[in-house]
Amino acid sequence: MTSTRARVAALLGAVAVVAGTTLATPAVGLAATADQARPGGGIAGQAPCPNAPEFTCGTLTVPLDHSGATPGSLDLAVAVAGNTAAPKGDLLFLTGGPGQPGVPLMKRIAGKLEPVLKDYRLVMYDQRGTGAHALQCPGLQEDMGSSDLAVPRGQSIADCAAALGPAARFYSTADTVADIDLLRRALGDQRLTLDGVSYGTFVAERYALAHPSHVARLVLDSVVPQQGDDPLDLAALPATARVLRAACQATGCGTDPAADLATVVRRYGDGAQILDALTSYEFTDPNYGGVPEVLHEAAAGQPAKLQAFVEAAHQGDAAPAEALSQGLHAATLCADSHFPWGTTDTPVEGRAAALERTRQRLTAEQTWPYDPATATGLGSQLVCLDWPREPVPPTPPAHRKLPNVPVLLLGGDRDLSTPNEWLYQQAELTHDPQIVIVPGAAHSVQNRAANPAGRQAVYDFLLK
Repeated sequence: MTSTRARVAALLGAVAVVAGTTLATPAVGLAATADQARPGGGIAGQAPCPNAPEFTCGTLTVPLDHSGATPGSLDLAVAVAGNTAAPKGDLLFLTGGPGQPGVPLMKRIAGKLEPVLKDYRLVMYDQRGTGAHALQCPGLQEDMGSSDLAVPRGQSIADCAAALGPAARFYSTADTVADIDLLRRALGDQRLTLDGVSYGTFVAERYALAHPSHVARLVLDSVVPQQGDDPLDLAALPATARVLRAACQATGCGTDPAADLATVVRRYGDGAQILDALTSYEFTDPNYGGVPEVLHEAAAGQPAKLQAFVEAAHQGDAAPAEALSQGLHAATLCADSHFPWGTTDTPVEGRAAALERTRQRLTAEQTWPYDPATATGLGSQLVCLDWPREPVPPTPPAHRKLPNVPVLLLGGDRDLSTPNEWLYQQAELTHDPQIVIVPGAAHSVQNRAANPAGRQAVYDFLLK
């Protein structure tokens, strides 16, 4: 058995994977000139993708404002596999974030989906504000990297909002959904099969709700429910106990990491930072090797290794905007989400007081093994606390079900980013869902799980 010291050293050294991104693959795609493309037209500039000539790259030009009230357009990079005679049509793979591009990951995802690509033509694209055209907010990028939960500096948030200006409101999920329908038309499809991961599941669900007749089937991997994520993270907070105990049982750690975590949060008050670190670390080791030991030491009054773990996880989250744009992440979440103070159309004055009232109402049972201050202190919420007031898109009716098409809901039992509680919430709004939970897997099952059961479930589902 590896010593505790060695395991902790390996733990801290391993936290260098950027969640859900592949940084080594260069962005590909060809920019269209003004006379080649028009908003809502076809895919311009089609040619073999640089560094991946087996795929065709081009550009889809879409309106900045789909209502037409504000002028301007955006160029979105698109990559298409070479199977033009696919009997089951086009499979659009949607990446996560929000803020992650698609085209740079085309080769990797094609490799994961290879068994179905005789029947489907794989399509990926860079959602607005990502990839080569990523929204740039340097301070926010430095503070958060690829994290959803890291707490940024107030000045970074203010600088980002000022840099994006009024156009920030054109980067909601509703805008992305409208872009996808223009992409569908440009591809010549009546219906699309959508495979979404993490935030990509939310985009797929919202597309299916907006355009039910244009969806053939849905793969939802690491599910964000169609109502959106909860900025208070009241599913992930208690899920931490379940996940850590399952990992501990798998590795024989000999302690109760959930009880130790509760003691640590009560003693040191650093719940938001610990949840951020644990959520990042699931991408490195779904068994959370070494984590129970550092929690146990911290609970006994020796927090140095836990503090080092948290710092290492934060450093490992570093990522450029081209890999995951925190500017786009903020613009989208602030446009989409419902907070304790309402939406971003709520006046800024009074938001902080509403958040504090929420903290006072939260119970220990709702947040254990964390505390109420953890729920109201996460970066995913604080980014939008002082975000300038702006109009937000309408939300679909809360209890409208997805269209009656085949749906696969896929999750890992070690996932803290999108805990399985969210998957089952979405299942309630799905006709006859197929549910697959992969033991030992964390976030992004198709892309990352060592256990092949999830990928096989996707192959079987798509080839029916």
